[in-house]
Amino acid sequence: MGKKILASTATLKGKGLHTGREIEVKLVPVDGNHGIKFKRVDIEPPVIIPADANYVIATNRSTTVGSGEISITTIEHLLAALAGLDVDNVLIEVDGPEIPILDGSAKPFVQAIKAAGLKQAEEDGREIFVIEEPIVLKDEATGAELIAIPSDKYELNVIIDFANSTVEEQTAIFNYGEDFEKEISACRTFVFTNELSLLFDNGLIKGGDLDNAIVLAEPGLTQEKLDELAEKFHLGKRKLGEDKVLNDNKLFFPNELARHKLLDLIGDLSLVGRPIQGKIIAVKPGHKINTEFARLLKKKLAEQKKLKGKPSYDPDKAPLLDVEGVKRMLPHRYPFLMVDKIIEKSESHVVGVKNVTYNEQLFQGHFPGNPVFPGVLQMEALAQTGGILALSTVEDPHLWDTYFIKMENVKFKNKVVPGDTLLLKMELLSPIRRGIVHMQGTAYVGNKIVSEGELTAQIVKRQE
Repeated sequence: MGKKILASTATLKGKGLHTGREIEVKLVPVDGNHGIKFKRVDIEPPVIIPADANYVIATNRSTTVGSGEISITTIEHLLAALAGLDVDNVLIEVDGPEIPILDGSAKPFVQAIKAAGLKQAEEDGREIFVIEEPIVLKDEATGAELIAIPSDKYELNVIIDFANSTVEEQTAIFNYGEDFEKEISACRTFVFTNELSLLFDNGLIKGGDLDNAIVLAEPGLTQEKLDELAEKFHLGKRKLGEDKVLNDNKLFFPNELARHKLLDLIGDLSLVGRPIQGKIIAVKPGHKINTEFARLLKKKLAEQKKLKGKPSYDPDKAPLLDVEGVKRMLPHRYPFLMVDKIIEKSESHVVGVKNVTYNEQLFQGHFPGNPVFPGVLQMEALAQTGGILALSTVEDPHLWDTYFIKMENVKFKNKVVPGDTLLLKMELLSPIRRGIVHMQGTAYVGNKIVSEGELTAQIVKRQE
């Protein structure tokens, strides 16, 4: 499924769950790579806040993003609707501090979006975040845990378990491409009766009622206590039943609570800003750990993009050139041969390996008690690796020498120490002419870039 955009503006009105204020939301179509952004139009000048995990400022019973002192809360249901319909380009204009709660689910947003119409974006320039290795986040205090593992599709598994409550463990599963509107969007937010007074006393749920939340009886709730709560919160006469659900319209699904937690998770994880390919397992999820996980995923995405060109290294695979092969190409010898083997080579790039050991002479003085492999030798190792590529274009390469001409934009980002294996990648930035070699070099240790720079050298044949 490609990226979709709104065909026209969608407008919704309703009260905010926490403020109780009447609020209007407009979903305004945008194209390109605008992303999802909120715009507070009740402030002059209007303030724009990206739907981004790094802008999350609060997670008390809902997700709140903010910029400076301006914020928008209860964004998760709207974000879930957009994600469920594969819309990730829209400007959300809001004339208040929160998105209206409506019926406590994502369904009214889905209906408004579909009524406004969807069309295929002219350009689908999205990058998909592919989970390449397990990513885990755990909250020891609450027992909540989120795990992302590689998969060929986007799948969410949610497990909820409220200790000492009237709700037994529930699970819910959703796969990207399934009917979000039918299976997930209508599932409502919920609250236990013992939480009502605490939330209200903390200035929250001023707009909450039985029309926008499932209210569940706490363990040991008596009819007398229920009558008191019903009067305080204007719930009308309620009778305590065996199912512990106080709403007249009972659960839409036996596992509606887990499905709503899944809905929240979809909305919160959309704050990563990229479609995800991977399996997410969430145990006892909530907005706090959801958004922390979204931030962690964004960090991993940034690392992945940075390491997008990182070569793979399998020590069990035979190299293209072992150290004796390297010696036949390069004139360097102990203690200045900085390439142990070549594992990749094409017309435009080459990858070498340098194993750093404490036996190297330089560590006697660099530095005693704190051995560090010098940055300048990392550049030398890159240059020698690049020399393999350049010298492979001439006859009798062992009769040629390589000389530095210049180094530009050199950066040393992480320390290299004995025991590290340097992965040395050199890529041609321009064709080799008159023996001049201009290359981009990147040195890796594990999943870290330790140094990089533009290196220019010249290969010169020795005089007879």
